[in-house]
Amino acid sequence: MTRSLDAGASLSAHLLAAMAAMAPAGVRIGCRTIREGDENHLLPQEARSIPSRLPLMRRASGAARWIAHELLADMGLNDVAILRGSSGAPVWPHGVTGSLAHDDEMAVAAVAPLSHVASLGIDIEPALPLPDDIFALVAVPADRIDATDPYLAGRILFAAKEAVYKAAYPLDGEVLGYEDITVDLDASDAVTKTGRRARLVYCVAPCVVVLAFVDGVRSPPLSANGPAPDNCSTKRIFFAERSQGACLDRTVQQWRRGAGICGWEGVRRWWVISP
Repeated sequence: MTRSLDAGASLSAHLLAAMAAMAPAGVRIGCRTIREGDENHLLPQEARSIPSRLPLMRRASGAARWIAHELLADMGLNDVAILRGSSGAPVWPHGVTGSLAHDDEMAVAAVAPLSHVASLGIDIEPALPLPDDIFALVAVPADRIDATDPYLAGRILFAAKEAVYKAAYPLDGEVLGYEDITVDLDASDAVTKTGRRARLVYCVAPCVVVLAFVDGVRSPPLSANGPAPDNCSTKRIFFAERSQGACLDRTVQQWRRGAGICGWEGVRRWWVISP
């Protein structure tokens, strides 16, 4: 099942149709254009669980969670708060797996009963080529992307690794780098360094959306210390250093807009946790 919360909005309608075509049986998936005031859709408990941050990020969080509320309601789970856990990951109701993501304009969500899949991960990216210098940091020789659109292959690969990480972490409790995930877009699957295998489906218009899902029944949740993925757009992103100083504390959106200005003289990994 799919759900759009933007009746009459051509962008979300187009994306919804593309997502509907790719969604596996038993997985509910939806989208919404992020708009002013969406932060007000956070339930009170959700708002309290999300640390104070930029209004744009809270707005995106509200949009993504509103989609998830509607998808959960379709499963008979009404008015369920999706809290941000102490690790940063969303806390889903018993018997449910899910994932949230957003870019600058659009929020997406996916949910499914654990009787259908063990875990889900979703990511959304603009339908634009991935810069070559970022591709070099994301790709590994074992990745296979020949069968997909060469214009967007790097972007799909990036989104796939983000989605796989979100799906794998709740099962394994392992913090992964891009080099720890091997993606085969030709075969529509991926495997992590722990041996966790995920299946992949994706669409490329009007946005790149990748859904990763792990088949089977989930084992009891792992209790892991350390940073965890926030399934609403956790990004292991990069920032660049200049001789004059470092481009620090940037959101994913700021990084995308500012990387060209800062240059890429020195590159480090940096965690940005979005709500």
